[in-house]
Amino acid sequence: MTSSSQSSEEKLITNFSEFSAQADYSLLENLKMDPAAREDGNEHHPRQVFSGHYVPVTPTPIAEPEYITHSHTLFAELGLDDALVQDESFAKVFAADISPMRPYGWATGYALSIYGTEYTQQCPFRTGNGYGDGRAMSIFEGVFKGQRWEMQLKGGGRTPYCRGADGRAVLRSSVREFLAQEHMHALGIPTSRSLTLFTSKAETVTRPWYSESSQTFEPDILVDNPVAISTRVAPSFLRVGQVELFARRTRAKAYPDAPEELRQIVEHLIEREYKNEIDTTLDFSDQIIKLAELFRGRLTSLVANWLRVGFCQGNFNSDNCPAGGYTLDYGPFGFCEKFDPEFQPWTGGGEHFAFFNQPAAAEANYHMFWKSVRVLLERELVNKSGKERAEEKLKQLDDVRRGFEKEQRIAIQSMWADKLGLTDYDEELTTKLLSLMHQSAVDYTRFFRELSSLPVSIEPLHATFYREDTSHLNEQWQAWLEQWRDKVLQNQDAESVTNKMKQTNPKYTWREWLVVPAYEQAMQGDYELVKELQQVLTDPYREQTQAVEDKYYRQKPAAYFNAGGVSHYSCSS
Repeated sequence: MTSSSQSSEEKLITNFSEFSAQADYSLLENLKMDPAAREDGNEHHPRQVFSGHYVPVTPTPIAEPEYITHSHTLFAELGLDDALVQDESFAKVFAADISPMRPYGWATGYALSIYGTEYTQQCPFRTGNGYGDGRAMSIFEGVFKGQRWEMQLKGGGRTPYCRGADGRAVLRSSVREFLAQEHMHALGIPTSRSLTLFTSKAETVTRPWYSESSQTFEPDILVDNPVAISTRVAPSFLRVGQVELFARRTRAKAYPDAPEELRQIVEHLIEREYKNEIDTTLDFSDQIIKLAELFRGRLTSLVANWLRVGFCQGNFNSDNCPAGGYTLDYGPFGFCEKFDPEFQPWTGGGEHFAFFNQPAAAEANYHMFWKSVRVLLERELVNKSGKERAEEKLKQLDDVRRGFEKEQRIAIQSMWADKLGLTDYDEELTTKLLSLMHQSAVDYTRFFRELSSLPVSIEPLHATFYREDTSHLNEQWQAWLEQWRDKVLQNQDAESVTNKMKQTNPKYTWREWLVVPAYEQAMQGDYELVKELQQVLTDPYREQTQAVEDKYYRQKPAAYFNAGGVSHYSCSS
């Protein structure tokens, strides 16, 4: 949205001075800095961080930065004038030279769990004390229109958690992350957001990637890539892994302040993500139980929405699971085109993080969250409550945990009802449909969009099938279609059903083979296709122009199946 379309009563932020005046650093003020940290932020080499919630770090500016794009949508939400990107100080800061604003940003450590198993071996010290934000650092926290936002550079250089890497992000992955975050927001799914995207005209890094027409599973060549910095924005970047880190340290009695640091991170989580839903005048034990209940609701709803639009996170560990219940980590992600419950775009993800396995991965992450806050609840109840009351509170928390599977099942069933335009979930109809979709290899997005028009015959849907010879299934398809139409039109009129379904089933989706040309052209200094995709993907439900439909409402060509860097890719970013 441009400033001309804003209300005349609303004063937009037009310069860097007005922008920086919104600063309010609650994390730095309320949480503890690593006591061993350098106060000048010169923390650019791997080291163990034994305590504290954050390490001050100065970003490393990219050489000869060049602006590519920004999110007009997010600018409008924050009350920023689009012209702000032309402000020299603003551009400097979001290309990682934060000297106009403050001396340092901050990076945070967190723990890693994969499917409920604690890991430390990914940490170079094999202790877990070196695992955290290796190339992501927050540089700003402020309040805009009454809402608190944190801004984090992705690719802003090394931190103590860099594990020996260069701390940079390449243009390819930065374009993907920038576009994907705003696409997910437009789809109505909680997510980190994109603010700006800058690249360097002079600095490159070498990464493994795929040669042209490669069909190898892993990258087969080394490629020099322009570096880039995308700025991601969220109410906070507090993750399950952060809560888990301090719970582990508390259990291990790693240092005297560990229990207090655990309590502080949970208090801060409530303040940053749940303050409108949790009464902080309640006893803290009750706040913990309410937090667990609210996070459960957000996480189950989030995963159901991922399934709704075909999104596969690809690497849903506890460190990639924000405790605010939104989507984060757009590296190994992908969107399912040819329907496959086992769809997994990331070569390092395996079946356990595949498309239809995401509810199980979410429950494993939630288990680690419950396990971590239970440590805190137990400590809160010691010597503060009688045995009977303590057992009652712990049982309440445990009941919330036990209810996860049911809550997830209800959310997913509700999602399928919405996708099919039904007023309530029909297991027989849904199960039969999923079987037919898999057998006919339907295009996940196009199929449901075409179904939204309530066809009376299966013929119009054939165009959404990747498998050509499905004539043997025609009778089953037609029988299912007629049963579904009878059910969906039982108590609803056709027009209202179609409108409802088209608000649930997007027309335009992320198709990797259409994104690849955008970042390839961007590597040559041409950003027009990036901007074009940005416009299409941030309006995914509406019927757009015929030219847009002809270009973007298409199914994956055969040449891109099994193509390295398109149908699958490593996380070389």
